[in-house]
Amino acid sequence: MKLTVFGATGGIGQEIVRQALTAGHQVTAVVRDPARLSVQGERLEVFRADLTDPEGLRAAVAGRDAVLSGLGARAVKDAKTGIAARLTRPVLQAMEAEGVRRLLVVSAAPLAPSPDGDPLLDRTMHRVISRVLKAVYDDLRVMEGELARSATDWTSVRPPKLNDKALTGTYRLQIGGNPRSSRQIGRADVAHAMLAMVDDPGTVKQGVGVAY
Repeated sequence: MKLTVFGATGGIGQEIVRQALTAGHQVTAVVRDPARLSVQGERLEVFRADLTDPEGLRAAVAGRDAVLSGLGARAVKDAKTGIAARLTRPVLQAMEAEGVRRLLVVSAAPLAPSPDGDPLLDRTMHRVISRVLKAVYDDLRVMEGELARSATDWTSVRPPKLNDKALTGTYRLQIGGNPRSSRQIGRADVAHAMLAMVDDPGTVKQGVGVAY
């Protein structure tokens, strides 16, 4: 497949690029600073762009089978500027202009309702984290609203706390919610799950929880 990856210099984004190349895909990595992208490969195109300019992004998505995005806040102060929604909006506009439909983005587990029967400790942690990181989740809610109003076949992938554990390929998925007792997952496994969902019609226009 021909894939475009936004947020390609981030933890999840670089994993998407690396794993996609290993799987034999042709990858376009959209970056602001190419020096921050450590992944290399014969089927990799590095596309330097202003992420706020939808016209400038059209060439990065034209003719692609799917777009995957790891764009989002790296700190609460970034979330207060609405960075996830602000950077995702031009991607949607570029995709719609080029007729590219499939889009997968990284969101967060607290945007989904708690699973039935979730332990009290998990529900309490969910509420506390949601208050502490309120700006981050408010930004992601706006982003998900943009997805829902778009013409794309989107999937919002919602991991809990992220870590740098090596790829396992073993995790749980829950369409429309979160797996019970979702506490953490490695960035590499989030990338793996996103790539696996690219051609899964059951995840289109859905939020999908992913966790160990």
